[in-house]
Amino acid sequence: MPRGIPNAKRDDTGIKYTTFQVPLPTNPKHLGTTYLKSENQSIWLRTSHRKSKEEAPQESRRGSQVLVFHLGSRFSRIGRAVDVTPVTVPTVVARRCKLPVVAPAFVEGIARPRTGKKNFRPAEKSSDQNDYEVFASSDDPFEEKIAAITTSLRDRMRFYKLRVTPNAANIASTFNEPFKPEIIAEHNDPYRVDWISSSTDEDVLVGDKALRLANPQSSNFLVRWPIYGFNFNTRDYPSLQVVLSDIEALLRYTLQNNFAIEPRDYANFSVVLIIPDLYDRYYVRELVTLLLVSMGFKQLCAQQESLAAAYGAGISSACVVDIGAKTTSIACVDEGLVLADSRMSLNIGGDDITEFLYVLLGRISFPYKDINLANSYDWSVMEDLKARLCTLLEVDVALNLYDFIVRKPDSPAEKYGLRAYDEIILAPMVIFEPRVIEFDRKRTGLRDLHLGVSEEILEHPSDRVTSAMIISTQHLLPGPSGTPALQYADQKADKTSSDAGPIPGVSSNTIVEGSIDVPMEIVDIELEDNKSSGPQQPSPSKSIRRPSSEPVQAFPGGFGIDVCFEASKLPLDVAIFNSARASGGDEKIRKYLQAVLVIGGTARISGMGHALESRLQAIATPLVQNMERVQIIPPPKDVDHRVLAWKGGAVLGKMDGAAELWVTQQDWDVLGMRGLKERCFFL
Repeated sequence: MPRGIPNAKRDDTGIKYTTFQVPLPTNPKHLGTTYLKSENQSIWLRTSHRKSKEEAPQESRRGSQVLVFHLGSRFSRIGRAVDVTPVTVPTVVARRCKLPVVAPAFVEGIARPRTGKKNFRPAEKSSDQNDYEVFASSDDPFEEKIAAITTSLRDRMRFYKLRVTPNAANIASTFNEPFKPEIIAEHNDPYRVDWISSSTDEDVLVGDKALRLANPQSSNFLVRWPIYGFNFNTRDYPSLQVVLSDIEALLRYTLQNNFAIEPRDYANFSVVLIIPDLYDRYYVRELVTLLLVSMGFKQLCAQQESLAAAYGAGISSACVVDIGAKTTSIACVDEGLVLADSRMSLNIGGDDITEFLYVLLGRISFPYKDINLANSYDWSVMEDLKARLCTLLEVDVALNLYDFIVRKPDSPAEKYGLRAYDEIILAPMVIFEPRVIEFDRKRTGLRDLHLGVSEEILEHPSDRVTSAMIISTQHLLPGPSGTPALQYADQKADKTSSDAGPIPGVSSNTIVEGSIDVPMEIVDIELEDNKSSGPQQPSPSKSIRRPSSEPVQAFPGGFGIDVCFEASKLPLDVAIFNSARASGGDEKIRKYLQAVLVIGGTARISGMGHALESRLQAIATPLVQNMERVQIIPPPKDVDHRVLAWKGGAVLGKMDGAAELWVTQQDWDVLGMRGLKERCFFL
């Protein structure tokens, strides 16, 4: 050893160069203490003791001091728990801006034909052709997709032995093209609209007032919808604070004008907040902070939509399907608990039906030529036509005459006549045949506001990827022995079809996959490439979407594809079946398919129950042993499908057991999301 270097002491621990610190020995007196080891020392018991010492006001009726909030993309439902029906308010806020406002561009989710509307005509059939056959009139992919949907409709009409009117589209176009509207005088119009002019003194307009603006652009008003699907509308808003400001303005205005509840009275009211099944934790945290901190309500309880709908219907177990304006939520409820693995969210809603109806009516020379869905009054015209005309009953398909009234600012009301044939059923069929929807366009501009909300709650990227979604996208994931699962599914489907024959009632875009390694699946072969369409099944050579040399992108959950986005493209009937499959075996599938609860505004379309039952029966019968009849549960008598989830929140707000679910302002300040998770065990 060189001179000057002292003898180095030998280290036997082997961790000399680490930052590990050896913990101190446990203090023996700490082992015998009872501090925070019993329930009487928890923050919940201390809060209850403090509340019991305070003199609570005497309520005249249970639930009269409980408010139920259900926020939606198009409409929000607000009311007391003792009310029979809530107040329905459009979820829209208009604010006056100093800078000039540019007219908003209408973002459509429905693909449009490349050809012009005037040159676009339905396909013609000669007299010697079968009336049930449908042919595309051009090489436009959009026309081919509509032809595929029409073929599915013709197959069902042939099965029910219903007659098809030949040349119906040309007959309707001949009637609609030269139609001139009838002018209705103002004194003869009982439903005339009191439009708000640009001279109004108000800077913020909420709900119906915002929709009655005569010309928002010239008045420098910016009209926006703060909620989109099950999250905030990040497409139209620059920041989250502006979104929350509009939501707060909507709630304050509704409480003051409809319930006479002033801001000073908020501390006396509790809130039941209905949240989506596949909720975003950041979305829930910001809403709870808004209600408890910014607005100052007394306490809050969060409830998932499916569970609230089950409460409202008076059942304990069901497969709840909520068809909203932008998205569709599917979840199975088992004895008062939402099964997390059965949750699915489809990027299909009632607005897609409205847009598709607009496109279909344009193909038969819609008489109202100046319609623009970016205007609120034109959108309401198409919504009214959807509510009155659309049906899913094949027996209602006929060449009928309808009428509608257009009310525009600074002009008298105009009454139009309209002839339509199968457009009234093709439009709502888009939820079962979503091939015409451009899903990539629908999510353009939407940003992810998730900023890593943890608060000592571990959150993994795969938390939002459920078993139902994985089942639905199994064919897009790598198959056995490295074979692409989509090609493998095509091979298995060819073998299955050659052995058992086609399944009656199942559309051509649904295949059955079965193997030893991969369980039997119901999948959609057009999930990844939604642009390729047509009634024929693609060949295995066209099923390989990604070359083997292409690097696999890392998506949430560690999958090679975006499972949540691909699963959102499923048809509604296939998604319901996959949700039931994710809840358990054949017994569970039979249990949930015999108790399907459909809620939302789209559920009010005539024939929705029959259409779902027939399609689910065709899927489940060959695949589930001893499968009896699929049953769609109707809502309770005199209860609207649209308010069923709100009714469930009102029922919860009046229950004695709800006393254990409240989160107060003090609990939220101390615990945050952890307190909400401990109180509501399903979150």
